[in-house]
Amino acid sequence: MNYIGSKKKLLSFLENVILEVTGGLEDKSFYDLFSGTTIVAQHFKSLAKEVVANDFEYYSYVLGRNYIQNSTVDTNLIDTLNNVSGEEGFITTAYNHTGRMYFTEENAMKIDAIREYIQGLYENGDIDEDNYYFALCSLLESADKVANTASVYGAFLKKYKNTALTPLTISPALPVATNKQGTMYNKDINDFVKEISGDVVYLDPPYNPRQYGSNYHMLNTIASYKPFEPKGKTGLPSYQKSKYCSKVAARKTFEDLISNLDFKYIFISYNNEGIISNIGDILSQYGKYTEYTTDYARFRADKSSNRNVGTNKVIEYLHVLERN
Repeated sequence: MNYIGSKKKLLSFLENVILEVTGGLEDKSFYDLFSGTTIVAQHFKSLAKEVVANDFEYYSYVLGRNYIQNSTVDTNLIDTLNNVSGEEGFITTAYNHTGRMYFTEENAMKIDAIREYIQGLYENGDIDEDNYYFALCSLLESADKVANTASVYGAFLKKYKNTALTPLTISPALPVATNKQGTMYNKDINDFVKEISGDVVYLDPPYNPRQYGSNYHMLNTIASYKPFEPKGKTGLPSYQKSKYCSKVAARKTFEDLISNLDFKYIFISYNNEGIISNIGDILSQYGKYTEYTTDYARFRADKSSNRNVGTNKVIEYLHVLERN
């Protein structure tokens, strides 16, 4: 899945630093509290004693509920989903039929039919909660592969690109193969940290004003599948906004978060274009502070935009706090 701020290419960097600082995770809990695609939590699930993940967005909860919390799933379910015939539903009528070209009509109908079929299986007791989220996660990731967008859903393309013309096929979103315990939550992080404590926490907050609720609204719409009146040309729903994307509120919200973290080791990803400046000044008040850096390729959707970004590289910071 193409995702703003994805740390997939930085996993080795993160692992090397985190293991060096902590001395190993075999006997430690690992919390990933801005989990996004859950790629970091997935990576550390097999390394840590247990993994806990969280995200503000519901689509992320669906991904994590499968990848992080599930252990075994029924892969035969995928063949069943692929045999479901397309049928008009909310995605088709609210988006495709109104000229909002996020999916071809064929794929929109397939998404609608499969989404309703999954819900029916669960409500009738034909699949349990684990397989419900396995099926739903598989649908989200497969639908994303045929979306007619430039990586995010803030807008659709005016012509269908080649990948969008490919008929939707559901591929299995297999959970991390390990017997380690994992749990996923869908909470506001600043409230959630007041309820929890652990050994290691990794934070990857939004670093610019682009709201994930708008950029990935279609994934939330498919995941929750609750009808609403789409707004504007792009069909946005009403969505929750993160204070971490606000130039006015981000620093104060971040300071509140750090003050309430009850973890020995705190790791925070941020880059040189982030709207919160001088993060080290905040962290150094609470213990031993260290900063690690690496060059990182800019999110590729930016490269093709008309925005003057100056360079294809950003500096990725990994701020480290060993708390007193």
